[in-house]
Amino acid sequence: MTPTMSGPSPVVAVIGLGYIGLPTAAILATHGAEVIGVDVNPGTVDAVNRGEVPFVEPDLEISVAGAVSQGRLRAETKTPPADVYVVAVPTPFADDYAADLSYIEAAADGIAPQLRGGELVILESTSPPGATKHMADRILADRPDLSLDGSGGRPVVHFAHCPERVLPGRVMVELVTNDRIVGGLTRVAAEKARDLYATFCQGKIILSDAVTAELAKLVENSYRDVNIAFANELSVICEKLGVDVWELIDLANHHPRVNILQPGPGVGGHCIAVDPWFIVSSAPEEARLIRTAREVNDAKPEVVIERVVQKAGRFRSPRIAALGLAFKPDIDDLRESPARRIVAELADRLPEAQIDVVEPHIEELPRELAARDRIGLAKLEEAVDVADIVLLLVDHTQFKDADQQTLGLAEKVVIDTRGVWRG
Repeated sequence: MTPTMSGPSPVVAVIGLGYIGLPTAAILATHGAEVIGVDVNPGTVDAVNRGEVPFVEPDLEISVAGAVSQGRLRAETKTPPADVYVVAVPTPFADDYAADLSYIEAAADGIAPQLRGGELVILESTSPPGATKHMADRILADRPDLSLDGSGGRPVVHFAHCPERVLPGRVMVELVTNDRIVGGLTRVAAEKARDLYATFCQGKIILSDAVTAELAKLVENSYRDVNIAFANELSVICEKLGVDVWELIDLANHHPRVNILQPGPGVGGHCIAVDPWFIVSSAPEEARLIRTAREVNDAKPEVVIERVVQKAGRFRSPRIAALGLAFKPDIDDLRESPARRIVAELADRLPEAQIDVVEPHIEELPRELAARDRIGLAKLEEAVDVADIVLLLVDHTQFKDADQQTLGLAEKVVIDTRGVWRG
C-alpha cells in the first residue's frame, strides 16, 4: 500500500495556474488539501475565484467550481505561506534552444521569503537536467538560515521534481490514473512528495533522484518526437514518389512489430516540440538523433507552405480556408502549433490571398494573426464555401465528421495534412 500524508490537511500553494497547474490545484483540493493557486495574471486569478476556467479542458471546470464553492481552492497573485509548494510555470526555450528558467527563478524568489523550515517544494514544470537543484540553490542562497540536510542545525527545506505526464483533453483523468515519477534532491524529499501525490494518484509512484526524473520526462517526449519525425519524413518521400503515405503506413503497420505513427504538418505543444531541445542543449555533441528529429519536424511546416503556395499560383486572388490552429485535436491550446506558423507565413508570402481560419475552440485569433491583413476567423461551412483552397491542418472532430459532399470539397483544391479526407 502506498503511504499517504498523515496529520491535518496540508496547505498547498500551486504556482502557475495554466494547463497543468490549475488541474493539479483542483485535484489536490478535491482530495482534501487546502489549495491556494498563484498566478501573475489577475484575469486568471479572478476567473478561478469565480469558479471558472480560462481555457478548455474537459471536466476541469466542474472540479474548480466545486473546490471553490467548498472553500478548498482560492487564487491570489502573491505567493503565500504554505506547507507545500508546487511550481508549474512555463519553461520555454531561448533562441539557442537552451531552457529559459526565468519563470522558475521568479517562482523561487516568491517562495523563499515565505519559508520557515520543513516545507516541501516540488517542481512540476518540464525542465532540463539540474533545474530542480538550480531552484533549490536559488532559494537557499536567499535563505542561508535554511538547508537541504539540516547541516549546522539549520531547518530543512525539501525539494523534489515530479514531471506531469498528461495528455491535453484527458488531463483530469490522467492526473489520477497515470503512473508518476518522483525524484528528490534527498530521499526524504522524494518520500514526502510521494505521500502528497498518493492522496489522489491511483497509478504507481516511482521514486528516483531529481536529475533522473527530469530526464525521464524529456526522454518520453523525445521518443515520440523521433517516431513522429520518421512518419513526417516518410510523407515528404511519398510526396516526391507519388505514393499515398497513409496507405503506405497502414500497410507497413500490418507487420506485428511495426507501429508507425501518423504524419502531419509539424509538431506542436509545449512538450514534444520543446523538450527534446533540453536534451540537445545538455549534451549537444551526443544527442545527434534527437537533434535531427527536431529538425525534421521543425521543417515540416515549410513543406506544407510550399505546397499551398504552389497551388495558389493558379488563382489571381486565392481564398484559403485554413482548418485548425490548435496543436492537437479538440483543444484550444495553440502553443508551438505548426498550424499557427503556417497560417502566418502564408499571409506573408501570399499578400493577395484571403485566409479564413476555422478554429472552433477559440473566440479570437492570436495576436500575430489578428494583426495581419486578410486573415479572419470564420465558421467551417462559410469558409469552405468561398474557398479556392481548403487546407486541413488539425483533425478536429468537427472536420472529421463533416460531410465532404455537403462541403463541396470535390470542387476545391484540398490539401489534407492529416489524412482525414483521403478516399
